[in-house]
Amino acid sequence: MESAAYAPVVTTLENIPSIIVPLVREMPEELRRRRPRPGKWSAHEHACHLASVHSVFFERLDLMLAEENPTLRPFLPEQDDPEGLKLQGNLDEALERYTRDRAELVRRFRSLRPDEWDRTAEHDECTHYSIFILARHAATHDMLHAYRIEELVLKKNWE
Repeated sequence: MESAAYAPVVTTLENIPSIIVPLVREMPEELRRRRPRPGKWSAHEHACHLASVHSVFFERLDLMLAEENPTLRPFLPEQDDPEGLKLQGNLDEALERYTRDRAELVRRFRSLRPDEWDRTAEHDECTHYSIFILARHAATHDMLHAYRIEELVLKKNWE
């Protein structure tokens, strides 16, 4: 049973695909793969990234539930995803996978016992890290990408 303290984060995780998927679809199809400038992601790339990152969330959750204070492997998209790879992905499949994997992640978070939310891990980039922080990080990560996609959807001047 999910603790009341964690409910807002899990609710955000559950609901944000209903914001992100229509936002990506709002982007004119002919602009979805267009980058705003070199080195910055297109709406298509942001969406494909959101679909692919669930494997990291599942891996971390499994490890933190199985081991006492494990060390987490850093996730570096620029190293794990070679330049331009996300542009080649199928957007419809990515959005379906994102929605499906998100529902599974929410299901798993909702099944946690209250004491499991406090399980910790070592993370090279963080002073402290727990399952709650993992969930909150997933939610804020989605919001960051949603904001970047919205910037592209509303972009007035394309060079």
